[in-house]
This record gives sequence, C-alpha cells and structure tokens, in this order.
Amino acid sequence: MRDILAEIVEKKKGIVADAKRQMPLDEVKRALVCGNFEMAHRFRERKWNLIAECKLQSPAKGRLCRRYSVTELAHIYEDNGASMLSVHTDPHFLGCNEDFRKVRAEVSLPLLRKDFIIDAYQIYEARMLGANAVLLIARILTPETLKKFLYTAWSLGMDALVEVHDRRDMEAALATPAEFIGINNRNLVSFTTSIEHKMELLPYADRKRTLISESGIFTGEDARRLRSAGCDGILVGEGLVRADDVAAQTRLMAAAGAVNPEQ
Repeated sequence: MRDILAEIVEKKKGIVADAKRQMPLDEVKRALVCGNFEMAHRFRERKWNLIAECKLQSPAKGRLCRRYSVTELAHIYEDNGASMLSVHTDPHFLGCNEDFRKVRAEVSLPLLRKDFIIDAYQIYEARMLGANAVLLIARILTPETLKKFLYTAWSLGMDALVEVHDRRDMEAALATPAEFIGINNRNLVSFTTSIEHKMELLPYADRKRTLISESGIFTGEDARRLRSAGCDGILVGEGLVRADDVAAQTRLMAAAGAVNPEQ
C-alpha cells in the first residue's frame, strides 16, 4: 500500500535543505518578531472554535477547490465566524510560503502554519512568515523531538497543535505540556477519514487539554456530535471548500458545536 505520509516526509527533507541554503537560520531569526500566543487567547474567548483550512488540494483526492484562491477562502472564513485559519505551505496541498504571507497581510485572525515539520528551522520560518501556531505531528517525530519543538514554538510566542493518530501518539502528546491536541480522523497511510476514529481515542485523552478534531468533518451534525463527545473545536478543510456555499457552511460549522450560537 502506498504510504503517502512517508512520501511527503521524504520530500520535505529536500525542501527544508533548500530553504536553509536560500535563507540560513541566523537570517530567519533576525527577520522574525515573537508572537503573543494569539491562538490561546482566541480559544479562551469562546467555548467552541472552528479552525477553517484554506485547502486547495489533497494528495489522495487531487484538486478540491478551483473556485477560490487561498486568500479568497481566508476572507470568506474570517467574515463568517471562523476562530482561526489553517494555511498550507506544503506543495502536496498546493501550499506555499507566499500564499501564507498574502493571507497574513490581509486577515487578522490567528494563523496556523499547516505543514509537516521535521526540523526546528521550519518553526522559526513559520514565525517569520507570521504564523501564530504550528502543527506538530507526533507520528513523524520522536517523543524527545516533539517536546523540544513544542518548547521552540513557545519560545517564539507561538502555540502548537500537537496532532495524534493513535494511542501511541496520544501517549507521546500527553507526555508533553501541550495545551492543544488534535485528533486526526485521517488514516495517515491511505489518507482516508472517519470521525469514528476520534471517538475511539477520546477516552485516552486528557480532558484538561484543548481537544481539536481534525479531518472527515462534513456536516453540522458531525460538528455537534464531536462537541457532545467532548471536543473543544474542529479543524475543517475539505468539508468547507467543497461545499456549494462556502460562507454558509463556515457559519454552520462555527455555530454547530456551540452551546448557543453566540459563543
């Protein structure tokens, strides 16, 4: 079976090496300004949070959205209740650093850099681009590196969403002081999704952490079910960009998990 995650990580090594040659780490550090943990502040303001993803393509399904650019999606999400945006910078998703810069220049919401982080360089680079948070995938990092990268993000005033897929990943995440844990409903080999996976892992989660359900969320009922199960928010990409009315779907997802629509 094709291992999509392994393919992405292998290519990422070359991408990071090229980035380091073009702009060494010392230059990146001089170009950045530390953040103020905007993700944490935003999530504490609301009981339910939607992280809306500007996702144009999937390595498993191909092109998902042709109607809108990344920046157009960002504006739609911001105008319709999203708490935060996720912006891809990996080419497998048609993401790039320039798109991230454009979104940062045009919207005020906190931004998550969605990428496959395997090197501390990418965390510094993320802050230089204007990211307020980074994604740390437990599956592709050792427990020691996961903790080290979490502290690196914090040292730059950024939050980190630690993504887990199974009980081993969950144990690694819970061994860190991570505030945000994302349970990925996606099979990281085949990239198929099922929110049942979230339900299976929830009993092993620490409910004192902020729990985010990622992937495979397509309806308001999905969102309400996840909220009832104990999730504090959702990260949705395909379920938004493939909707007939992206704005209406964003409003639905943003409100669906709230105890009342004002939250």
